[in-house]
Amino acid sequence: MSCYRAFSSALALAALSACGSSESAQPSAAQTIDPQNPKPTIVLAHGAFADASSWSGVIERLEQRGYPVIAPPNPLRGPDSDAAALASVLKTINGPIVLAGHSYGGIVISQAAQDNPAVKALVYIAAFMPDTGESVVTITGKFAPTKFGPAVLRAVPYALSCGAGNGSDTYLKSEAFHDVFAPDVPESTARVMAATQRPIEGAAIPANFTGTPAWKTIPSWALVSRLDQMISPDAERFMAQRAKSHIVEVDASHAVAVSQPDAVANLIVDAAHSVHVE
Repeated sequence: MSCYRAFSSALALAALSACGSSESAQPSAAQTIDPQNPKPTIVLAHGAFADASSWSGVIERLEQRGYPVIAPPNPLRGPDSDAAALASVLKTINGPIVLAGHSYGGIVISQAAQDNPAVKALVYIAAFMPDTGESVVTITGKFAPTKFGPAVLRAVPYALSCGAGNGSDTYLKSEAFHDVFAPDVPESTARVMAATQRPIEGAAIPANFTGTPAWKTIPSWALVSRLDQMISPDAERFMAQRAKSHIVEVDASHAVAVSQPDAVANLIVDAAHSVHVE
C-alpha cells in the first residue's frame, strides 16, 4: 500500500471512529514547570464572540513577568462539553494553575476546575460566575438590560457531524460589534475582532450550569467592567460579591482584555502571587 493510500485509510478510520464515539475530540497542550522559574501556569479561556487572540495583550504582559501562559481555543458548543475540553488541557499541565475566564469563559472555568487540585486560583474577567442550576438567561434576567440581545445577533445554521442534523451558530452582527462589545477600542480593531469572532452554539446560551461551581472552593478574583454593554456591571458585581472574590472595577467595555490589558494582567498576577509553588 502506498504512503498516500495508507494515510487516506487512517483518516477514514479516524472519521468513522469519531462518528461512533460518544466523546468528542479534545484539544491538548503541554506545559512543564521550569525549576529555575517556579511560577504557576496561567491558562486563559476566552468567551463567546471572541477567540484566543483577544488575550494577546494580556499574554504579552504576563510573559514579560516570567509566567508560562496557555490560551486554548474554547469550542463554544455548550458548557458541559466546553468544560470537558478545557479540563483535558488542564490535565496536561505540571504544577499549579491560575485559571482565568472572560465572559462565557467564566462559566467554563467554573466547571473545568471542579475536582482538579492543581487549580489554585480563579480569575473572572467581565465574566459569568453561575451557581448550580443558573444560566446566562436567568442571571441577566435579574438586572437591567444591556445592549446585548436578539436584535444584535445573527444565527447561522451548520451541519452537525455524522449526519446528526443541524446546529445554530450565533454571531454578533458586524455592524453592532463595536458599539456593543468593544466601544473603547479603535473602530478598525473592532472590525477585525468582528470578522474573526468565534460563534457560540445557540443552545449553549440558555443551558443551566451543572455541578458545584469551583469558585465555592477555590479562591477567586474578579474584574468588573463598569461600562459593559454585554453583561450588566451590576450582574458582574453581584456574582463576584456572592463568590467572595477579590474585586477590582475599571471603566472599560466588555472587551477589557483588549482595551486595558494592563489592568487584566495585574489582576491575574495578583491571583498568581497567592499561589505557593513547592
